[in-house]
Amino acid sequence: MSPFPSLKAMQAFEVAARTGSFLSAAQELRVSPAAVSQLVRTLEAQTGRRLFRRVNRGILLTEAGLEILPRLRVAFEELNGVARQLLGVAPRPRITVSVPTSVATGWLSSRLASFIQAEGPTEIFLRGEDDPPATDQETANILMSYGHIHDRRHETEEIITDVVLPVCSPAFLASNRSVTSAADILSMPLIHTDWGRAAATFPSWRLWFEMAGVVAGQQVERGMRTNFSGSALALAVDGLGVALSQGIYAAGPIADGRLACAFPSKLPLAQPYCLTVPKRSEGRPLVVKFKDWLSTEIKSCVESSLRALMR
Repeated sequence: MSPFPSLKAMQAFEVAARTGSFLSAAQELRVSPAAVSQLVRTLEAQTGRRLFRRVNRGILLTEAGLEILPRLRVAFEELNGVARQLLGVAPRPRITVSVPTSVATGWLSSRLASFIQAEGPTEIFLRGEDDPPATDQETANILMSYGHIHDRRHETEEIITDVVLPVCSPAFLASNRSVTSAADILSMPLIHTDWGRAAATFPSWRLWFEMAGVVAGQQVERGMRTNFSGSALALAVDGLGVALSQGIYAAGPIADGRLACAFPSKLPLAQPYCLTVPKRSEGRPLVVKFKDWLSTEIKSCVESSLRALMR
C-alpha cells in the first residue's frame, strides 16, 4: 500500500467540502454518494485524521478538514489548469471569493450551483478566511466580511445588518408549548456559541435576555457549547435545545422545516455584512455579476428569517 493518501480520495474530500454534501460531490464526480463517502473514509483512515463530522444528512468540516482544504483547492486548480493546457481547451471564467469560514462551509457552498447554472461554466475558488486578507496582497476578486475592511483604496459596500434569533427543532418547540415570554426560554436547554476573544461584539444568550428585559443570572450559563455557528445550528436541528442563530444561516433550515423560531424576539448584530471588490477587479463583468448575486442571496436569507420570526 502507498504511504501517501489516495489522489482520488483527496479529490472526493475536496469536492465534498466545496459543494457541502456527498450527494453534490457524487454528481460532480459522476459516482455514487456511497463511493464518495467510502473515499473520504479511506482518506481519514490513511491520514489518521477525522475530516468531516456527519450531522443528520449533512456534513461539517472539522478543524483538520479546514486546515488542509485551502491547499488542496490550490493543488486541484493547478492540475485542472495543466489538463486544459494539454488538451488545448480555452480556460473557463475564474473568480476567487473570500468569505468567513462559516459562510464558506455552511452556507455559500450549497448555493453556488444556482449562480453557475445562470452564468454557465465558471471556476470559483472559494476561500474560507476568518480574518479578511489584505486587498493589496491577496488575489481575491470579492471579499465578504463582517464589518468593513479598513482599506480606503477599495470601496466596501454595506449589504445588510443581520440579527440573531432563538431557534429550535419543531418537535422540541411542540414539547414546550408553554413558551409565552422570553423568560420561558431560560428554563430550556440552551446552546451557546463561543465566538472567542477576537469576536467579543457577537451576541450571546446573556445579551439576548437583557434585550428582552429578562434578568438571567447564572442560569443563563447552563447548556451545551460549541465554537462553530454551524455546529450550534446542527445541535438545534437535532432537538437538543435552543440556539441563537444568525438569520443568514437559519433561513434555509426554517424554510425546509428543520428549524422553527422559539420566540419572536431578535438581537441585531453590531456590524453589517459587507462586500469589497478590489480596484483591479472592478471592471470584470463576472465579478460584478457575482457581487450582485451574492448581495441578493445574503439579503434574501436575512429577510426570510425576519419574516419567519414575525409569523
